[in-house]
Amino acid sequence: MSAATSFKPSASPHPTACLALADGTLFYGYGFGAEGTEIAELCFNTAMTGYQEIMTDPSYAGQIVTFTFPHIGNTGVTPEDDETADPFASGMVVKWDPTDASNWRATEELTVWLKRRGRIGIGGLDTRRLTRAIRQQGAPHVALSYSEGGVFDIADLVEKARSFKGLEGLDLAKEVTCAQSYTWDEQRWVWPDGYSKTTKPGHKVVAIDFGAKRNILRCLASAGCDVTVLPATATAEEILAHAPEGVFLSNGPGDPAATGVYAVPMIQGILKADIPVFGICLGHQMLALALGAKTVKMSHGHHGANHPVKDKDTGKVEITSMNHGFAVDSQSLPKGVVETHISLFDGSNCGLRVDGKPVFSVQYHPEASPGPQDSYYLFERFVKAMEK
Repeated sequence: MSAATSFKPSASPHPTACLALADGTLFYGYGFGAEGTEIAELCFNTAMTGYQEIMTDPSYAGQIVTFTFPHIGNTGVTPEDDETADPFASGMVVKWDPTDASNWRATEELTVWLKRRGRIGIGGLDTRRLTRAIRQQGAPHVALSYSEGGVFDIADLVEKARSFKGLEGLDLAKEVTCAQSYTWDEQRWVWPDGYSKTTKPGHKVVAIDFGAKRNILRCLASAGCDVTVLPATATAEEILAHAPEGVFLSNGPGDPAATGVYAVPMIQGILKADIPVFGICLGHQMLALALGAKTVKMSHGHHGANHPVKDKDTGKVEITSMNHGFAVDSQSLPKGVVETHISLFDGSNCGLRVDGKPVFSVQYHPEASPGPQDSYYLFERFVKAMEK
């Protein structure tokens, strides 16, 4: 990849932000949000909406997100759309400056929100060219710096990018999980009342928080679950002490093999209890490892809200939301574990189930807030498994 410089008309006579790749490639642009420097893996996301949910998704810990959709900022931000209390993505890369908010739900401008939350943004880049490079060469390690003075130590930024160790072997679930257990009773957003609370007791579900999004918990509550959330480090004994009717394994960041050091024994203990288990994203990968399969690092991962997935049992194709840089190696699935879903982009594994047991998982995000909603039925399938 050759060096690139990207400018745009601006009140500033010089660029105020720089994206330095480990191979020495430089992209100059205009900074917004908080000043400073972040080191991370660079990925791209193709979703046309939901930038606030993406930035607050714990699965993006250790990553800077390039948004391929150019109109970022047009819906502003609102506390109702935060997936967690704080953003976990390290920064954002966009083509144009964030546009002014034009949405009745907005309570704050994106640029103000980013600055208050300590996150860096860079605009004015050729995001199409950057995305092609990521597709062809894999997710690079980068340093993103924003300084109003526009003065950068380029050699230091490149060295910082090269020093980043990457996500392989990194257990990030411990860093994003909850500190202690809590209960959840808020349901999905419904017009015109917004979020409502569950009013009747449901099936007792323990959700393991590897980096759980609030909308996943809302989907469980809306499907009729009485949800208790436990930290990623909870043991099988601690989970079963709650007498759950089902166990949910959440999404999360980092290398599943690293998190599996403590999570796999826990999941294996739960499987022996013969109760329904439902996993998504990192939870899907954790379940696969517990069953004896392997996971692999992907070149540039799957990040977006338009990923077609085929259900091999029914032949149905669902449009799904995805965010993962690791995948289950379908060739390593042991006897008795069936591949249920595959990506129509690259054929990678997107789901599994255990023969004769109420145990299943998917790689994508069936809660998919703000969309698509094709896969919500999986939460209902989980509830039906508990009813049996």
